[in-house]
Amino acid sequence: MGDKTPSCQHGNTGTPQGDTGPVAFARAYAGLPLPATLNWWWTFGAVLVAVLGLMLATGLFLALTYTPDAGLAFSSVESIERRVPYGWLLRAMHMTGASFCMAALYVHILRGLYYRSYLPPRRAVWGSGCALMAMLMVTAFAGYVLPWGQMSYWGADVAGRAVATLPLVGGWLGRMVLGGENPGTATLHRMFVLHFALAFVIIGGIALHVMVLHRRGSSSPSGRLVSARDRMLPFHPYFTVRDMLAVVLVALAFVLVMGLWPELIAEPANYRPANPLHTPVDIEPEWYFLPFYGMMQVVPYQLGGVLLAGGAVAVLFAVPWLDRGGRAGEHPIVRLLALALMVVAAVMAASAGRHHAQGVWLLAGRVAIAVYYAYFLLFLPWLGGAGLPDAQDDDEKEARA
Repeated sequence: MGDKTPSCQHGNTGTPQGDTGPVAFARAYAGLPLPATLNWWWTFGAVLVAVLGLMLATGLFLALTYTPDAGLAFSSVESIERRVPYGWLLRAMHMTGASFCMAALYVHILRGLYYRSYLPPRRAVWGSGCALMAMLMVTAFAGYVLPWGQMSYWGADVAGRAVATLPLVGGWLGRMVLGGENPGTATLHRMFVLHFALAFVIIGGIALHVMVLHRRGSSSPSGRLVSARDRMLPFHPYFTVRDMLAVVLVALAFVLVMGLWPELIAEPANYRPANPLHTPVDIEPEWYFLPFYGMMQVVPYQLGGVLLAGGAVAVLFAVPWLDRGGRAGEHPIVRLLALALMVVAAVMAASAGRHHAQGVWLLAGRVAIAVYYAYFLLFLPWLGGAGLPDAQDDDEKEARA
Protein backbone atom coordinates (compact mmCIF):
# COMPACT_ATOMS: atom_id res chain seq x y z
CA MET A 1 0.00 0.00 0.00
CA GLY A 2 2.81 2.39 0.88
CA ASP A 3 4.41 1.94 -2.57
CA LYS A 4 1.20 2.93 -4.35
CA THR A 5 0.50 6.08 -2.35
CA PRO A 6 1.57 9.32 -4.05
CA SER A 7 4.21 10.94 -1.91
CA CYS A 8 5.89 14.29 -1.55
CA GLN A 9 7.91 16.04 1.10
CA HIS A 10 8.29 19.56 2.45
CA GLY A 11 10.45 21.80 0.36
CA ASN A 12 10.13 19.64 -2.79
CA THR A 13 7.34 20.94 -4.97
CA GLY A 14 8.62 19.55 -8.23
CA THR A 15 9.28 22.99 -9.73
CA PRO A 16 11.77 22.92 -12.62
CA GLN A 17 14.84 25.02 -12.06
CA GLY A 18 14.22 27.09 -15.22
CA ASP A 19 10.73 28.26 -14.29
CA THR A 20 10.38 31.76 -12.89
CA GLY A 21 7.61 34.20 -12.13
CA PRO A 22 3.95 33.17 -12.30
CA VAL A 23 4.75 29.73 -13.73
CA ALA A 24 7.06 28.89 -10.84
CA PHE A 25 4.52 30.22 -8.35
CA ALA A 26 1.73 28.12 -9.88
CA ARG A 27 3.88 24.99 -9.83
CA ALA A 28 4.95 25.60 -6.24
CA TYR A 29 1.36 26.20 -5.17
CA ALA A 30 0.11 23.10 -6.98
CA GLY A 31 2.87 20.98 -5.48
CA LEU A 32 2.36 22.11 -1.88
CA PRO A 33 2.50 18.93 0.24
CA LEU A 34 -0.52 18.55 2.51
CA PRO A 35 -1.52 15.81 4.97
CA ALA A 36 -3.56 13.11 3.24
CA THR A 37 -6.02 13.08 6.14
CA LEU A 38 -7.39 16.59 5.55
CA ASN A 39 -11.18 16.49 5.58
CA TRP A 40 -13.95 18.70 4.16
CA TRP A 41 -13.61 21.29 6.92
CA TRP A 42 -10.37 22.41 5.25
CA THR A 43 -12.31 23.45 2.12
CA PHE A 44 -13.75 26.52 3.85
CA GLY A 45 -10.49 28.36 3.26
CA ALA A 46 -11.03 28.02 -0.49
CA VAL A 47 -14.70 28.96 -0.09
CA LEU A 48 -13.67 32.09 1.79
CA VAL A 49 -11.23 33.10 -0.94
CA ALA A 50 -13.89 32.53 -3.63
CA VAL A 51 -16.48 34.66 -1.80
CA LEU A 52 -13.93 37.40 -1.18
CA GLY A 53 -13.12 37.44 -4.89
CA LEU A 54 -16.80 37.87 -5.68
CA MET A 55 -17.09 40.64 -3.10
CA LEU A 56 -14.12 42.49 -4.60
CA ALA A 57 -15.44 42.22 -8.16
CA THR A 58 -18.98 43.36 -7.33
CA GLY A 59 -17.72 46.05 -4.96
CA LEU A 60 -15.57 47.64 -7.67
CA PHE A 61 -18.59 47.97 -9.96
CA LEU A 62 -20.81 49.32 -7.17
CA ALA A 63 -18.19 51.92 -6.26
CA LEU A 64 -18.42 53.41 -9.77
CA THR A 65 -21.88 54.85 -9.12
CA TYR A 66 -22.05 55.13 -5.32
CA THR A 67 -21.96 58.64 -3.81
CA PRO A 68 -20.58 58.94 -0.23
CA ASP A 69 -22.72 61.91 0.76
CA ALA A 70 -25.33 62.00 3.52
CA GLY A 71 -27.88 63.59 1.19
CA LEU A 72 -27.16 61.40 -1.84
CA ALA A 73 -25.93 58.01 -0.56
CA PHE A 74 -29.34 56.38 -0.15
CA SER A 75 -30.61 57.66 -3.52
CA SER A 76 -27.40 56.52 -5.22
CA VAL A 77 -27.97 52.99 -3.89
CA GLU A 78 -31.55 53.13 -5.20
CA SER A 79 -30.21 54.30 -8.54
CA ILE A 80 -27.84 51.35 -8.66
CA GLU A 81 -30.71 48.95 -8.10
CA ARG A 82 -33.21 50.57 -10.47
CA ARG A 83 -31.25 52.30 -13.25
CA VAL A 84 -27.82 50.69 -13.58
CA PRO A 85 -27.95 47.60 -15.85
CA TYR A 86 -27.92 44.54 -13.59
CA GLY A 87 -27.20 46.83 -10.66
CA TRP A 88 -29.84 45.04 -8.58
CA LEU A 89 -27.98 41.78 -9.17
CA LEU A 90 -24.60 43.25 -8.29
CA ARG A 91 -25.89 44.66 -5.02
CA ALA A 92 -27.75 41.46 -4.15
CA MET A 93 -24.56 39.47 -4.74
CA HIS A 94 -22.54 41.90 -2.64
CA MET A 95 -25.01 41.85 0.25
CA THR A 96 -25.36 38.06 0.20
CA GLY A 97 -21.61 37.71 -0.14
CA ALA A 98 -21.05 39.65 3.08
CA SER A 99 -23.07 37.13 5.10
CA PHE A 100 -21.53 34.11 3.35
CA CYS A 101 -18.06 35.57 3.81
CA MET A 102 -18.51 35.98 7.55
CA ALA A 103 -20.14 32.55 7.88
CA ALA A 104 -17.21 30.90 6.06
CA LEU A 105 -14.78 32.89 8.20
CA TYR A 106 -16.39 31.75 11.46
CA VAL A 107 -16.42 28.11 10.32
CA HIS A 108 -12.76 28.44 9.28
CA ILE A 109 -11.85 29.78 12.73
CA LEU A 110 -13.89 27.11 14.53
CA ARG A 111 -12.19 24.42 12.51
CA GLY A 112 -8.82 25.78 13.59
CA LEU A 113 -9.91 25.81 17.22
CA TYR A 114 -11.25 22.25 17.15
CA TYR A 115 -8.25 20.74 15.37
CA ARG A 116 -5.78 22.97 17.28
CA SER A 117 -4.28 24.33 14.07
CA TYR A 118 -2.58 27.05 16.09
CA LEU A 119 -0.03 24.78 17.80
CA PRO A 120 3.68 25.28 17.00
CA PRO A 121 5.08 25.69 14.44
CA ARG A 122 1.92 27.29 12.99
CA ARG A 123 1.46 30.21 15.39
CA ALA A 124 2.24 32.67 12.61
CA VAL A 125 -0.42 31.07 10.41
CA TRP A 126 -2.99 31.48 13.17
CA GLY A 127 -1.91 35.03 13.95
CA SER A 128 -2.12 36.14 10.32
CA GLY A 129 -5.55 34.52 10.07
CA CYS A 130 -6.79 36.38 13.16
CA ALA A 131 -5.49 39.65 11.73
CA LEU A 132 -7.40 38.94 8.52
CA MET A 133 -10.53 38.24 10.56
CA ALA A 134 -10.24 41.58 12.35
CA MET A 135 -9.79 43.42 9.04
CA LEU A 136 -12.77 41.61 7.52
CA MET A 137 -14.95 42.58 10.47
CA VAL A 138 -13.95 46.25 10.15
CA THR A 139 -14.54 46.12 6.40
CA ALA A 140 -17.95 44.50 6.87
CA PHE A 141 -19.00 47.15 9.37
CA ALA A 142 -17.86 49.99 7.10
CA GLY A 143 -19.82 48.45 4.23
CA TYR A 144 -22.91 48.17 6.42
CA VAL A 145 -22.85 51.92 7.00
CA LEU A 146 -22.58 52.90 3.32
CA PRO A 147 -26.24 52.39 2.19
CA TRP A 148 -27.19 55.09 4.73
CA GLY A 149 -30.50 53.52 5.70
CA GLN A 150 -31.96 53.70 9.17
CA MET A 151 -29.93 50.81 10.56
CA SER A 152 -26.78 52.03 8.82
CA TYR A 153 -27.06 55.48 10.40
CA TRP A 154 -27.87 54.30 13.90
CA GLY A 155 -25.32 51.51 13.70
CA ALA A 156 -22.65 54.11 12.98
CA ASP A 157 -23.96 56.22 15.85
CA VAL A 158 -23.82 53.31 18.31
CA ALA A 159 -20.31 52.34 17.16
CA GLY A 160 -19.02 55.91 17.42
CA ARG A 161 -20.39 56.36 20.93
CA ALA A 162 -19.04 52.96 22.01
CA VAL A 163 -15.54 53.83 20.78
CA ALA A 164 -15.77 57.22 22.54
CA THR A 165 -16.04 55.46 25.93
CA LEU A 166 -12.45 54.22 25.73
CA PRO A 167 -10.16 56.01 28.18
CA LEU A 168 -7.61 58.57 26.98
CA VAL A 169 -8.06 58.12 23.21
CA GLY A 170 -11.82 57.45 23.14
CA GLY A 171 -12.98 60.97 22.39
CA TRP A 172 -10.43 61.49 19.64
CA LEU A 173 -11.07 58.04 18.15
CA GLY A 174 -14.85 58.55 18.21
CA ARG A 175 -14.50 61.81 16.29
CA MET A 176 -12.17 60.09 13.83
CA VAL A 177 -14.76 57.37 13.18
CA LEU A 178 -17.73 59.72 12.81
CA GLY A 179 -15.93 62.78 11.48
CA GLY A 180 -17.67 64.88 14.11
CA GLU A 181 -20.09 64.55 16.99
CA ASN A 182 -22.79 62.78 14.93
CA PRO A 183 -22.83 60.62 11.80
CA GLY A 184 -22.92 62.57 8.55
CA THR A 185 -21.18 63.08 5.24
CA ALA A 186 -17.74 62.93 6.87
CA THR A 187 -18.67 59.53 8.33
CA LEU A 188 -19.61 58.21 4.90
CA HIS A 189 -16.37 59.47 3.38
CA ARG A 190 -14.32 57.75 6.08
CA MET A 191 -16.27 54.50 5.84
CA PHE A 192 -16.12 54.46 2.04
CA VAL A 193 -12.35 54.95 1.99
CA LEU A 194 -11.90 52.39 4.78
CA HIS A 195 -14.14 49.85 3.05
CA PHE A 196 -12.45 50.33 -0.32
CA ALA A 197 -8.85 50.46 0.90
CA LEU A 198 -9.11 47.55 3.33
CA ALA A 199 -10.35 45.31 0.52
CA PHE A 200 -6.94 45.54 -1.15
CA VAL A 201 -5.10 45.25 2.16
CA ILE A 202 -7.02 42.02 2.75
CA ILE A 203 -5.82 40.69 -0.61
CA GLY A 204 -2.24 41.26 0.52
CA GLY A 205 -3.08 39.69 3.89
CA ILE A 206 -4.40 36.57 2.18
CA ALA A 207 -1.22 36.29 0.12
CA LEU A 208 0.84 36.62 3.30
CA HIS A 209 -1.36 34.06 5.05
CA VAL A 210 -0.82 31.56 2.22
CA MET A 211 2.93 32.22 2.17
CA VAL A 212 3.20 31.54 5.89
CA LEU A 213 1.09 28.40 5.45
CA HIS A 214 3.46 27.17 2.73
CA ARG A 215 6.45 27.79 4.94
CA ARG A 216 5.07 26.34 8.17
CA GLY A 217 3.04 23.53 6.67
CA SER A 218 -0.63 22.69 7.07
CA SER A 219 -2.13 21.21 10.20
CA SER A 220 -3.97 17.89 10.17
CA PRO A 221 -7.10 16.50 11.88
CA SER A 222 -4.84 15.03 14.55
CA GLY A 223 -3.45 18.47 15.34
CA ARG A 224 0.08 17.20 14.85
CA LEU A 225 2.75 18.20 12.33
CA VAL A 226 2.76 15.50 9.68
CA SER A 227 6.12 15.03 7.96
CA ALA A 228 6.23 11.39 6.81
CA ARG A 229 6.33 11.11 3.02
CA ASP A 230 3.64 8.45 2.75
CA ARG A 231 1.21 10.70 4.66
CA MET A 232 1.47 13.69 2.32
CA LEU A 233 -0.22 14.49 -1.00
CA PRO A 234 0.31 17.43 -3.39
CA PHE A 235 -2.30 20.16 -3.32
CA HIS A 236 -3.19 19.56 -6.98
CA PRO A 237 -5.12 17.53 -7.97
CA TYR A 238 -5.97 15.79 -4.69
CA PHE A 239 -7.33 18.85 -2.86
CA THR A 240 -8.15 21.28 -5.66
CA VAL A 241 -10.97 19.07 -6.93
CA ARG A 242 -12.55 18.88 -3.50
CA ASP A 243 -12.15 22.62 -2.98
CA MET A 244 -13.86 23.34 -6.31
CA LEU A 245 -16.73 21.01 -5.42
CA ALA A 246 -17.15 22.80 -2.09
CA VAL A 247 -17.20 26.17 -3.86
CA VAL A 248 -19.90 24.90 -6.26
CA LEU A 249 -22.05 23.62 -3.37
CA VAL A 250 -21.72 26.92 -1.51
CA ALA A 251 -22.54 28.77 -4.75
CA LEU A 252 -25.81 26.82 -4.98
CA ALA A 253 -26.70 27.80 -1.42
CA PHE A 254 -25.66 31.37 -2.26
CA VAL A 255 -28.09 31.55 -5.18
CA LEU A 256 -30.91 30.04 -3.12
CA VAL A 257 -30.51 32.58 -0.32
CA MET A 258 -30.09 35.51 -2.72
CA GLY A 259 -33.05 34.55 -4.88
CA LEU A 260 -35.53 32.89 -2.52
CA TRP A 261 -34.75 33.96 1.04
CA PRO A 262 -33.19 37.45 0.89
CA GLU A 263 -34.94 38.32 4.17
CA LEU A 264 -32.39 36.10 5.95
CA ILE A 265 -29.65 38.61 5.26
CA ALA A 266 -31.52 41.89 4.71
CA GLU A 267 -32.86 44.25 7.37
CA PRO A 268 -36.18 45.86 6.26
CA ALA A 269 -35.49 49.03 8.28
CA ASN A 270 -32.40 49.65 6.17
CA TYR A 271 -34.56 50.14 3.09
CA ARG A 272 -35.73 53.43 4.60
CA PRO A 273 -33.45 56.49 4.34
CA ALA A 274 -31.54 57.55 7.44
CA ASN A 275 -33.48 59.85 9.75
CA PRO A 276 -31.45 61.34 12.62
CA LEU A 277 -34.71 62.52 14.27
CA HIS A 278 -36.30 59.07 14.47
CA THR A 279 -34.58 56.32 16.45
CA PRO A 280 -35.67 52.80 15.39
CA VAL A 281 -37.43 50.74 18.03
CA ASP A 282 -34.97 47.86 17.60
CA ILE A 283 -31.42 48.83 16.71
CA GLU A 284 -29.43 45.73 15.90
CA PRO A 285 -26.46 45.00 13.63
CA GLU A 286 -26.11 42.21 11.09
CA TRP A 287 -26.28 38.66 12.46
CA TYR A 288 -22.50 38.19 12.43
CA PHE A 289 -22.03 41.10 14.87
CA LEU A 290 -24.92 40.20 17.18
CA PRO A 291 -22.82 38.19 19.71
CA PHE A 292 -20.55 41.19 20.29
CA TYR A 293 -23.53 43.53 20.39
CA GLY A 294 -25.07 41.33 23.06
CA MET A 295 -21.87 41.44 25.11
CA MET A 296 -21.98 45.23 25.01
CA GLN A 297 -25.49 45.26 26.44
CA VAL A 298 -25.36 42.80 29.33
CA VAL A 299 -23.04 44.80 31.57
CA PRO A 300 -24.16 47.97 33.38
CA TYR A 301 -21.22 50.10 32.22
CA GLN A 302 -20.75 50.90 28.54
CA LEU A 303 -16.97 50.80 28.78
CA GLY A 304 -17.15 47.32 30.30
CA GLY A 305 -19.34 46.15 27.45
CA VAL A 306 -16.97 47.57 24.85
CA LEU A 307 -13.99 45.88 26.50
CA LEU A 308 -15.81 42.55 26.71
CA ALA A 309 -16.85 42.72 23.05
CA GLY A 310 -13.37 43.73 21.91
CA GLY A 311 -11.77 41.14 24.17
CA ALA A 312 -13.92 38.43 22.59
CA VAL A 313 -11.99 39.00 19.36
CA ALA A 314 -8.62 39.89 20.90
CA VAL A 315 -8.49 36.66 22.93
CA LEU A 316 -8.25 34.69 19.68
CA PHE A 317 -4.77 36.12 19.11
CA ALA A 318 -3.63 34.62 22.44
CA VAL A 319 -4.97 31.11 21.77
CA PRO A 320 -1.57 29.60 20.73
CA TRP A 321 -0.13 30.60 24.11
CA LEU A 322 -3.19 29.64 26.15
CA ASP A 323 -3.13 26.09 24.78
CA ARG A 324 0.39 24.70 25.16
CA GLY A 325 -0.25 21.47 23.27
CA GLY A 326 -0.82 18.96 26.08
CA ARG A 327 -2.06 15.44 25.44
CA ALA A 328 -5.46 16.19 26.99
CA GLY A 329 -6.36 17.93 23.77
CA GLU A 330 -6.14 14.70 21.79
CA HIS A 331 -9.53 13.56 23.07
CA PRO A 332 -11.93 14.69 20.30
CA ILE A 333 -15.07 14.35 22.41
CA VAL A 334 -13.67 16.68 25.08
CA ARG A 335 -12.71 19.28 22.48
CA LEU A 336 -16.01 18.95 20.64
CA LEU A 337 -18.12 19.40 23.77
CA ALA A 338 -16.09 22.41 24.92
CA LEU A 339 -16.23 24.05 21.50
CA ALA A 340 -19.96 23.32 21.19
CA LEU A 341 -20.56 25.04 24.53
CA MET A 342 -18.59 28.06 23.33
CA VAL A 343 -20.65 28.24 20.12
CA VAL A 344 -23.90 27.92 22.09
CA ALA A 345 -22.67 30.73 24.34
CA ALA A 346 -22.03 32.94 21.30
CA VAL A 347 -25.52 32.20 19.95
CA MET A 348 -27.01 32.95 23.37
CA ALA A 349 -25.14 36.26 23.52
CA ALA A 350 -26.48 37.07 20.02
CA SER A 351 -30.02 36.29 21.17
CA ALA A 352 -29.54 38.50 24.22
CA GLY A 353 -28.40 41.33 21.93
CA ARG A 354 -31.39 40.86 19.67
CA HIS A 355 -33.75 41.07 22.67
CA HIS A 356 -31.79 44.06 24.08
CA ALA A 357 -30.74 42.10 27.19
CA GLN A 358 -34.07 42.57 28.92
CA GLY A 359 -35.61 40.26 31.51
CA VAL A 360 -34.32 36.69 31.35
CA TRP A 361 -32.11 37.58 28.40
CA LEU A 362 -29.95 39.74 30.66
CA LEU A 363 -29.10 36.70 32.80
CA ALA A 364 -28.70 34.50 29.73
CA GLY A 365 -26.31 36.99 28.16
CA ARG A 366 -24.15 37.15 31.28
CA VAL A 367 -23.99 33.37 31.50
CA ALA A 368 -23.05 33.29 27.82
CA ILE A 369 -20.16 35.70 28.39
CA ALA A 370 -18.88 33.60 31.30
CA VAL A 371 -19.00 30.40 29.22
CA TYR A 372 -17.38 32.07 26.20
CA TYR A 373 -14.43 33.40 28.16
CA ALA A 374 -14.16 30.20 30.20
CA TYR A 375 -13.39 28.30 27.01
CA PHE A 376 -10.34 30.44 26.31
CA LEU A 377 -9.14 31.32 29.81
CA LEU A 378 -9.92 28.08 31.66
CA PHE A 379 -10.44 25.21 29.24
CA LEU A 380 -7.55 25.88 26.84
CA PRO A 381 -4.94 26.33 29.62
CA TRP A 382 -6.17 23.09 31.20
CA LEU A 383 -6.00 21.44 27.77
CA GLY A 384 -2.37 22.33 27.40
CA GLY A 385 -1.29 22.01 31.03
CA ALA A 386 -2.87 18.75 32.14
CA GLY A 387 0.47 17.29 33.18
CA LEU A 388 0.64 14.92 30.21
CA PRO A 389 3.46 14.59 27.67
CA ASP A 390 3.53 17.18 24.93
CA ALA A 391 2.20 15.92 21.61
CA GLN A 392 4.89 17.86 19.74
CA ASP A 393 7.60 15.77 21.37
CA ASP A 394 6.09 12.61 19.92
CA ASP A 395 5.87 14.23 16.50
CA GLU A 396 9.55 15.11 16.58
CA LYS A 397 10.48 11.58 17.64
CA GLU A 398 8.31 10.12 14.88
CA ALA A 399 9.85 12.43 12.30
CA ARG A 400 13.39 11.46 13.38
CA ALA A 401 12.45 7.77 13.22
